[in-house]
Amino acid sequence: MLAHDATLSAGIVTAVVGFTSSFAVVLTGLRGVGATPAQAASGLLALCVLQGIGMLILAQRYRMPLTLAWSTPGAALLASTGVLPGGWPTAVAAFAMVGVLVVLAGVIRPLGRLIELIPSGVASGMLAGIILSICLDAVGLAGANPGLLLPLVLVWVLGMRWWSKWATPAVVLVGFAVIAASPGMRELHWENLLPQVSLAAPSLELLPAAALAVPLFIVTMASQNVPGVVVMGSFGYRVPWRFSMVLTGALTLLAAPFGGHSVNLAAISGALAANDEVHSDPSRRWRAARIAGVTYLVFGLLSTGVAALVVLGPDGIMETIAALALLGVLGSSVSTMISDADGREAALVTFVIAASGVGFAGIGAAFWALLAGLVVHVLLKRTKRWLPRSRRTAPLRSTQP
Repeated sequence: MLAHDATLSAGIVTAVVGFTSSFAVVLTGLRGVGATPAQAASGLLALCVLQGIGMLILAQRYRMPLTLAWSTPGAALLASTGVLPGGWPTAVAAFAMVGVLVVLAGVIRPLGRLIELIPSGVASGMLAGIILSICLDAVGLAGANPGLLLPLVLVWVLGMRWWSKWATPAVVLVGFAVIAASPGMRELHWENLLPQVSLAAPSLELLPAAALAVPLFIVTMASQNVPGVVVMGSFGYRVPWRFSMVLTGALTLLAAPFGGHSVNLAAISGALAANDEVHSDPSRRWRAARIAGVTYLVFGLLSTGVAALVVLGPDGIMETIAALALLGVLGSSVSTMISDADGREAALVTFVIAASGVGFAGIGAAFWALLAGLVVHVLLKRTKRWLPRSRRTAPLRSTQP
């Protein structure tokens, strides 16, 4: 009986789905923290190239279908943060800090375990609040230009009905068709489609940089790296934690001056290269990760052109695509946020503060949301310990006669 081998197609699909379903979120996020169009394009290019290199290294070293990705939830965090004191260089410093923290999480195992101790409801509440603000902004843009943006929503709904994996890529294709037909295309210069990088030195504004780096690190670990290990484990692969964290942290450090915010393990999309349909022999599925890595290198060459087209498009196109791409993450985050009855209050406090988008002392809402959620969680947990058991579990009495 011939072995089933779909490593080539699986690798290409892994990269295509990963790129098209979230590159708009990355560009929106980088622009949100002060990047110029050229700097955002450089960041996308750096992420694609370094992810590709990282996947080739992991595939060759471990012969496992380990795939990498950028942090889509992290990009959503950037989109909701706003420009920091010190501008884009401060964001670059934050990206570099994230790289250092990820390396430390690999070298110092208790640091990685510390991330796992953060209540899932609080982490999900922060992420849900961040994404909600992005989605609400997109709704406002759609209300201002319904004839242009609502068809994108319709395409997404139909895609989710018939072939959910390709719903967002279909929206991307329609979005680029709209851009191609827009008057802004007259301003396109072909030299702008060639790969270009833009270097930026990190700022010495350490406090605002750290205030962004901490929630970005936590979101990346909690929503990408830790779930990535779990996903691979479900297919029988044991992720080399130390090497993976050191590698992705180092790649994040390399990406930072070029504008890349985070390189990390792929979570849900990692299953595309590791499932039983890829190859009947699990020991040969690593080739799909290698193909995905090569495909991402190709996307790196195309990313500058993609970013150039986005700039020329009508207002709201990329914001709408980004919001649609994040709806699934929003749904799963809300579900996790409310699933734990004991931690629901802390999760809701985190969610409300993150969704408000209100910063304080030059520090974004995500940091304060995380801090407030953890404080409420600790206080309520200690309060419940002090209460008699009967008061903890007593049912609410009706006030009706």
